[in-house]
Amino acid sequence: MNLRRVEEALSLSGEQAVDLLAQMPENQWFDRKSGRVAPRDLAAPLVAFANAEGGYIAVGIRSGQAEPLDNQKLNAIRQAAIDFTSPTVRTRFHQIDVGQGAIALVEIEPSSSVHETAGGEVYLRVGDESRKLSFAQRRELAYDRGTEVFSATALDDSGVKDLDTKATRTYQKLIGAATVESMLAARDLIDAKGNLRVAAWLMFAKHPSRGFPNAHVRVLQYGAAERGTGAALSLLVDRDARCEGTLPQQIEQASKLIDEWIPQRNALGDSGRFEALPMIPRKAWLEGLVNAVIHRSYSVQGDHIRVELFPNRIEISSPGRFPSFADPNNPTSIMRYARNPRIARVMAELGYAYELGEGIKRMFGWMRERGLSEPVYNQTSGHVLLTLFANPAASTRSLPKGAANILELVRQAGVPLGTGEVAELSGYSRPTVIRHLTTLRAAGLVVWKGESPRDPHATWAIA
Repeated sequence: MNLRRVEEALSLSGEQAVDLLAQMPENQWFDRKSGRVAPRDLAAPLVAFANAEGGYIAVGIRSGQAEPLDNQKLNAIRQAAIDFTSPTVRTRFHQIDVGQGAIALVEIEPSSSVHETAGGEVYLRVGDESRKLSFAQRRELAYDRGTEVFSATALDDSGVKDLDTKATRTYQKLIGAATVESMLAARDLIDAKGNLRVAAWLMFAKHPSRGFPNAHVRVLQYGAAERGTGAALSLLVDRDARCEGTLPQQIEQASKLIDEWIPQRNALGDSGRFEALPMIPRKAWLEGLVNAVIHRSYSVQGDHIRVELFPNRIEISSPGRFPSFADPNNPTSIMRYARNPRIARVMAELGYAYELGEGIKRMFGWMRERGLSEPVYNQTSGHVLLTLFANPAASTRSLPKGAANILELVRQAGVPLGTGEVAELSGYSRPTVIRHLTTLRAAGLVVWKGESPRDPHATWAIA
C-alpha cells in the first residue's frame, strides 16, 4: 500500500527517501511533482486530493532524481494551499533534506467540503490523475459531499477506552504509529478533544453496534430463485446470519459464511480439469461485499447490508446511493468517489479495498473470465443493489436487435416483469414484445412463470 511507503520515507535518509518516492507509482493517494512546479499549479492536485480521500504530493523529484528546493521555494509550497485554494485545503508539511536543499512532502487531509482553486475550478482525484469536474458534476459533488459529514462526526465522551486493543494494535503496527492516539490523529479519526469520529468507532470499537445497531452485514440463503412469502418463503433453515463487530470483522465473518453456503457446480478450473467451483467467482462477490461495507451510507441507520444467495445469483444490497453524477447503468465509467474517505483509506491500508473504479472493472473482468453474465447494478431511492448472475453470458450477436434490447432491459430490472411492464419500459408494442420474449425463451435466455398462457400475473425473468 503506497501510503505506508510514503510515511516510511519520512524516517529514511534524504537519498533513500528520494529513491523510494521516485520509484513509487502515482495513484489515488500519491502524486509527484518536479521542483520546477509553480506553487499555483499545485492548487489542482491539492483540491483533487481534498475532494477525494486525501493523500500526498512529493515536490522536488523529476525523472527519478531529486531537484532540491531552496528555502524560498519551500515556503511558497508550504503556503500554496492558503494562497490558491478555497476553502483552504488542510495540509501537513514535511521537509526531507537533500544535499543543498530539500524536497517537500505535502500531506492532504480528506475534507467534508468541496474545495476549488483560486480560479474557481473543482478537481477530483481519480486514479493517477486530478480530473477537472464539469459544472453539473461539481454541483452534484457538493450535494453528495454532505453525506460524508456523518462518518467524520465526533462522538461525545468517546475515546481510546472504547477501542478494541487487538484491532488497534494491528493497524498501529501497520502504519508505524508510536501510540494509539498518534495512530488516530494521523488518519484524522479523532477530534481536537480526543473524541472518536464515527469512522474510528465503526472500524476499531469494542462494540460498534452500540449506537449503530444496523451497521452490520446479514447473509441469507434461499432454496429457490424467488424469495417467496408466508408459507412459500424459500429461506433455508438456519441460513440467516448476522455478521457484527468492526468493519473488517464483518467482512471476514460474511465471507466465511458465503464460502460455506454458496452453491457449487462443475466447471473448468485453472488446472484445466472440471472441478467443483462456486457458482460465482469468489473474487467477484468479495469485491461487491467489500465495496458495500466501505461505501454504504452509515447515516442511514434504519437498514443494513444484505447478501442474499439464490440458486442462480447473488444479490448484495447496500444502504445509500451512487454519487449523483454516476450512471449505475454504466458502472465501469464511475469516477472514484468515497462516501467515507477515512474508512476507505484505512480499509485500503489493511488490504481490503481496491480503488473503487478499478475494483468494479476487475469484478466485470472476473465474471467474463468465467463466461458469466456481467454484474448488474440497480438503484432505488435508498439502496444500491448489485446482482451477480450464475448464468452464462448470453451471446446477442444472433438475436434481433429488439430481442437483445429486451434481454438487457429484463436483466437491468433485476426483478421479474410482466409482459405489459416490458412493453411500457421498452416502448415496443405488446405483440412485438411477446414475439421477442418468445425468441429469448426459446434460446433459454429468459424464463416465463405463470399459471396459464393467459395468466395476467405471469412474469418474465433472466434464466
